Amino acid sequence: MMEMEKTYDPALFEDKLYATWMKKGYFTPKIDPKKDPYTIVIPPPNITGQLHMGHALNNTLQDIMVRFKRMQGHPTLWLPGTDHASIATEVKIVDKLKAEGTSKEELGREGFLKAAWAWKKQYGGRIVEQLKKLGSSLDWSREAFTMDEKCNRAVKRVFVNLYNKGLIYRGSRIINWCP
Repeated sequence: MMEMEKTYDPALFEDKLYATWMKKGYFTPKIDPKKDPYTIVIPPPNITGQLHMGHALNNTLQDIMVRFKRMQGHPTLWLPGTDHASIATEVKIVDKLKAEGTSKEELGREGFLKAAWAWKKQYGGRIVEQLKKLGSSLDWSREAFTMDEKCNRAVKRVFVNLYNKGLIYRGSRIINWCP
C-alpha cells in the first residue's frame, strides 16, 4: 500500500493535471444546438502586474459557476482575457521608462505603443500563468486582449452604432475630475 506524504507538494501533481485537462480540451465547449449554452466573459484583469487576492476570489467564484453548469451538461465557455488598463498601465510604463532614463515623449507614439505591447507580453503572461496555477477552467484557445485588433474593431463599431442611434454623444461638458 502506498504511503501518503505528510505534506502536500502541489508541484508533483497540479501542473501535470492541468496540462492533461488542456490537452483533452476539457475547457473548450462542445456546441450542441439542443442545449442552452452558458458563457462568462472574465472581467479581464489589468496587465499592470500580477493578480491579487480579490482576483483569486472573483475567479474562483466564476470557476465554481462554470464547472457547475458544465457538470449539468451545458456547453460552457469561460472566456479569458486581459485588459490594457490604459491609464494604470501607462503609469507603470512611464515609471519603468523613467528608471531607464527615458520618457514616453522621447519614444513618441509608436515607440510608446511598442513599449506597451512589450509590457503586455511580460505581465499579461504572468497573469495568465497565475490563472492557470489557480486551476481556472478557462478556454485558453479563445484568449483575448483589449488592444487586439479584433477587440479594437468591435469596440469602435459599438460606439459608432450607439452614436448613430443617439444613445451617446460627443461634446464639451463640465466634469469633476480629481487627480
